[in-house]
Amino acid sequence: MSHRLLTGPKLVLATHNAGKVREVAELLAPWGFAVVSAGALGLPEPAETESSFLGNARIKALAAATASGLPALADDSGFSVAALDGAPGVHTADWAQTPDGRDYAMAMAKVERLARHAKDRRAWFSCALVLAWPDGHTEGFLGEAHGQWVWPPRGTNGFGYDPMFVPDGGAQTFGEMAPAAKHAISHRAAAFAQLSAACLPPRP
Repeated sequence: MSHRLLTGPKLVLATHNAGKVREVAELLAPWGFAVVSAGALGLPEPAETESSFLGNARIKALAAATASGLPALADDSGFSVAALDGAPGVHTADWAQTPDGRDYAMAMAKVERLARHAKDRRAWFSCALVLAWPDGHTEGFLGEAHGQWVWPPRGTNGFGYDPMFVPDGGAQTFGEMAPAAKHAISHRAAAFAQLSAACLPPRP
């Protein structure tokens, strides 16, 4: 299967999440793309109506590419708990939503409250990355990081549910890890490795 190559030089990150902007911009840095976020461009956030991470990422990427006239990269990611049948999953951000914004401490407490009596502590992060062009072409990639959830949360690095997730083979939560250590093994890194192999030119 052939993939479309992203030639740049400018790329829209289809997100209003500062943490995602930071992580994806760092992953893209070696290629020298000029990166601007949808939030910085004042683009609206489209309704995420799909039942999969790839489906929702595609909605966001196409909306940003169409509105900006530039290639756009969207990330849709989430935290899943085996004992909760994969929840919160695609509803990860919804679990944190309050009238005043997103409260991930509240969302993590909800996970713990619902799953505290389960013996199965398996959990995983998923990340879908979708590249879209203004002509409607898209390329999608899905990565995962498996581990277990822990309580209480530990660490102040990362964002979202990072402080309650310990990856397989590790002792620190994503919230305790240095950013470079997390990037090396994260769900976002796994998806980005696929994207870079398929759609990015050789690194300079």
